[in-house]
Amino acid sequence: MATETQVKASLRELSLAPRKVSEVAALVRDRSVDDALVILSHTPRRAAKPLAKLIASARANATNNHGLKADGLQITTLSVTAGARLKRFRPVSRGRAHPFQKRTTHISLVITGEVKPAKKTSEKATPKDTKTEAKDARKEKK
Repeated sequence: MATETQVKASLRELSLAPRKVSEVAALVRDRSVDDALVILSHTPRRAAKPLAKLIASARANATNNHGLKADGLQITTLSVTAGARLKRFRPVSRGRAHPFQKRTTHISLVITGEVKPAKKTSEKATPKDTKTEAKDARKEKK
């Protein structure tokens, strides 16, 4: 009776155009996390590295903070949206300037997985008991 849990991660203001990032994101959308990381490691696009780092971060958060199994994580939502635009000007001939925009990207990621089964807690030995057990073990060695 394992329950599915969602873990969210996001990357904001990435200095890449959203169109270029969304092409790479389409390669890994709706795949398992392990498959996505392998695909991105072999993708020769500049957007692959920050996307792989985001997925690895979400996987680490899922296993360490939320107690999910690392092997069954699945990417359920991967959205790429436009961020703020930096408006700049480029000098051209005759003293004029042409405007252009440096686009940024927001990436949001949701992964799901199953919660690890809780470990059974055993009775903890008191410090006094462990000391006597250690002494007994030393006596048996002699």
